[in-house]
Amino acid sequence: MALILNIETATDVCTLTIARDGKPWFERRCDTAQNHAVQLPLFVDEAMEALNASNEKLDAVAISAGPGSYTGLRIGASTAKGICYALKCPLISIDTLQIIALGAQATEGLVRPMIDARRMEVYSALYTHDGKRVCEPEALIIDEHSFADELQKGIVTMCGNGAEKCVPVIQHPNIRFVANIVPTANLMCQVAEQKYNEKAFEDVAYYEPFYLKEYMAIKPKKLF
Repeated sequence: MALILNIETATDVCTLTIARDGKPWFERRCDTAQNHAVQLPLFVDEAMEALNASNEKLDAVAISAGPGSYTGLRIGASTAKGICYALKCPLISIDTLQIIALGAQATEGLVRPMIDARRMEVYSALYTHDGKRVCEPEALIIDEHSFADELQKGIVTMCGNGAEKCVPVIQHPNIRFVANIVPTANLMCQVAEQKYNEKAFEDVAYYEPFYLKEYMAIKPKKLF
């Protein structure tokens, strides 16, 4: 049993949750894109005030590890590491695609969470309906032949903001689309508790988010 601060910043949504024994106790959320650097420190301050008021201390910090937004992941990781250093508590990382898969709440077959990676590309992996990873995360280009083999074998639940690209492209009776699933700190709570009990901790000094692809800066267009 533990008191764990969960931070999720891999997509446009920024969330923070303190979980007690795997259940949310304190929650904050901001849906405004590109605002993580402003909102997350405020959420952390409010979380620490709540902990001080209850005279409790954190046992660990859990971070959504990626893949996802390069900037969002950097902000989340640096914040989490700073808290771990300050409070001398362990760091836990959780696969962002697993978080989305759990949010779909599928009861059968496989789950294919997807994160939008621009144009027709997505970051994706494959999971059992209870959250066990079947294949490693990869960057994929969506077309009418995508996921044909797994769809032929049975039900596949597709979720996450990248799954929206599949709706007009892939037609199959075994597809189940679940809309509006985003990775949030609330969905991390039980996995973080399990990892804490297993002592599955990261090296705080050397931890880096899982970007999947190298960051590529885009040159601004000339105005004149």
